[in-house]
Amino acid sequence: MYYVISVIILVMSILLIFAVLVQNSKGGGLAANFASPNPTMGVRRTADFLEKSTWTLAIFILALSLAATMFMHSGAGVDEDSAIKGQIENAQDPGAVPFSE
Repeated sequence: MYYVISVIILVMSILLIFAVLVQNSKGGGLAANFASPNPTMGVRRTADFLEKSTWTLAIFILALSLAATMFMHSGAGVDEDSAIKGQIENAQDPGAVPFSE
């Protein structure tokens, strides 16, 4: 399930990139291409749609990222200790090692 959510996040991230790149804060971008004398979906509505889609995609990515953390494998059921922990337990006491002079 984690991998499915990760792929969905990746696709939504690409869509979010396109939605941000299409917008132009100075009134240009995709909205400028749809300007006509009698628009059905005018420049303002296109800009509103792009802004709403940007926020919606960002919120979905955030929610899916939180959901993905629930499905991540934490490794909690594994009985193997880490290599560092084993080395610490098997280390010799430095005071017990004899010096050779």
